[in-house]
Amino acid sequence: MKIVCGNANRPLAEDICKYLDTELVGCDVRRFADQEIFVEIQDNVRGQDAFVVQSTSYPANDNLMELLILVDAMRRSSAKRITAVVPYFGYARQDRRTSGRTPISAKLVANLIVEAGADRVLTVDLHAGQIQGFFDIPTDNLYAAPVFARDIKERYETGKAMVVSPDVGGVVRARALAKRIDAPLAIVDKRREKAGVSEVMNIIGEVDGYDCILVDDIVDSGGTLCNAAEALLNNGASSVTAYITHGVLSGEAANRISKSALKELAITNSIKPTKAVLDAKNIRTIDLAPLMGEAIYRTYKEQSISSLFN
Repeated sequence: MKIVCGNANRPLAEDICKYLDTELVGCDVRRFADQEIFVEIQDNVRGQDAFVVQSTSYPANDNLMELLILVDAMRRSSAKRITAVVPYFGYARQDRRTSGRTPISAKLVANLIVEAGADRVLTVDLHAGQIQGFFDIPTDNLYAAPVFARDIKERYETGKAMVVSPDVGGVVRARALAKRIDAPLAIVDKRREKAGVSEVMNIIGEVDGYDCILVDDIVDSGGTLCNAAEALLNNGASSVTAYITHGVLSGEAANRISKSALKELAITNSIKPTKAVLDAKNIRTIDLAPLMGEAIYRTYKEQSISSLFN
């Protein structure tokens, strides 16, 4: 097994290697004066099972190109099998045409990864499950729900927690977590006037007296979470916490959340946290390395991955 990473999230790759009791492959990823990316694999990977760990988070296009070039470098170095390990799959929100003359960029990125030479893809909490079908190679979509469920059980009393979906589209994800922790479910009904701006309209479910736990896959601007937290508290919730897999948190999002009614925002380290995120008093990071390390090990040993979530 050989594990290599780009610059997107080296700390996560190092933690995965610690879990697997191995070391990162020596790799030089640098840029020329015009920002052209150059990659050189410094260890022998001929005939090896190679795993390229690289999120396509901000700057998304640079990190995507690093991923593609790393995969190509592994292919040309005669690796036996190449798995693109993409903890956060950028462009996933562009999984369909929302109006005329728009692209389906998630499919385009999937094509690029396949054409670069990847044999498998391993990712976490895709924005839409059908994106797995965009790849013409085997794709494993890991779920953060077991990690979240374990953390919630350690912090909340049984019978006082309620899982809340921040919108109707996330009900399936929220219901899966609610089932794991044996908690009731509520839904925030909102109307989105334009991208990045949301207006909470109604709470579906009785949240009075509960510690509400918002669950979603991506938090970007943070507007939806802040509005949902305020609406839940106005409807009698004792407290509001959010568990989100991918903390994109662009712009002033971290500052907005630190000033919001949210008691805490728990995100995973699928995306390397910025200084603003690390400094925020109510944002906490949960480690995905054990989950991803175990999935990589099972891929290497040709064992079941789905049994991780049973």
